[in-house]
Amino acid sequence: MDRILRAHGLGHSYGRTRALDGVDLEVGRGECVALLGPNGAGKTTLVNLVIGLLRVQQGRVLVAGGDPRQATTRRHLGVMQQSMDFPPTLKVAELVTGAAVRGGKKRSAAGPVLAQLDLTELSGRRAARLSGGQKQRLQLAMALVNKPDLLVLDEPTAGFDPEVRRQFWQLIRALADGGTTILLTTHYLDEAEALADRVTVLSGGTVVAQGPPATLGGRRRGTAMVRWSGTTGTEERETDTPARLIGELFAIEGELPGLTVTRPSLEDTYLELIGQGA
Repeated sequence: MDRILRAHGLGHSYGRTRALDGVDLEVGRGECVALLGPNGAGKTTLVNLVIGLLRVQQGRVLVAGGDPRQATTRRHLGVMQQSMDFPPTLKVAELVTGAAVRGGKKRSAAGPVLAQLDLTELSGRRAARLSGGQKQRLQLAMALVNKPDLLVLDEPTAGFDPEVRRQFWQLIRALADGGTTILLTTHYLDEAEALADRVTVLSGGTVVAQGPPATLGGRRRGTAMVRWSGTTGTEERETDTPARLIGELFAIEGELPGLTVTRPSLEDTYLELIGQGA
């Protein structure tokens, strides 16, 4: 697979505080990879190294084969940060056009992106007067207008209500399905599960797990809990082979009313990985 982002052995300190220690991260072309971790885990530091806002102290970062601190490489990056203050007088189309020109594109590049994100009718409106969801789409348009090799979304739905979040998910899923390469940081586990092909979990500045959401930390292979209604109340049994156990129980009991089989959720796995599990 063609790797758009390659980060190897990243270490970074703020004074005596170690923010990252030996972090490896790769994102292949067309992948959506989510970064998860508690506050202070190192997510922001890692993102700032990827987008070139911080100088690499230890290790190496390459975006589309180049140093993200170089202007020529930054043109391969589209970045949507958690919050952005728009100048009070600038209009939607002006901001997207300006982003295109700064990235070396023609002014006409703004039109298709405005249409793609349903912003054409708002193109003449001052950005500062947009609703929260509209501002979110505007930031995404500014990040996409240069057709970046890597789109970085830093907590893109923080503070938004569930309806707006899910509308944004549809946009991101459509971009990913269309081949856009995405690095996403989020505190929402359902967001990571809905959008990401792979998840990287950071804790204490190190990577504690990487993999598809469905199998992260061995979820699919993990212990299942089988529950059913017995003669004395709810019965439950932990097992690594639920199908075999259920067959044995049917042979003994004849029927198993209220039968359920559950496995660890992504939240259960995540909390265990960062040391906050039960």
